[in-house]
Amino acid sequence: MVYFEEVRRHIRIDAAHVYGGLLATLTAWCEYHQIPYEGIPVGTIKKKMTGKGNASKEEIIKVVCAKGHAPCDDNEADALAILHVMKGKEIRHVN
Repeated sequence: MVYFEEVRRHIRIDAAHVYGGLLATLTAWCEYHQIPYEGIPVGTIKKKMTGKGNASKEEIIKVVCAKGHAPCDDNEADALAILHVMKGKEIRHVN
């Protein structure tokens, strides 16, 4: 199973285009290899980790560190946050 950050708001048009390309590549790869995937909305990740859907990057990093991790940047903190949010969910295995 592949979980990824589902971004719905982009500050710049270029960022939206890049995200669209990355999303297309990821989903095509998953489909080709028959690996299930799911986007997790940013607000959902923030709410489940901090209790508020508009938490800052620094707040996410703080919570991730409190869970015993030492992320090198906010991107790694986001990935670890997704792991913590989704680890309680039933995971389907692909044969």
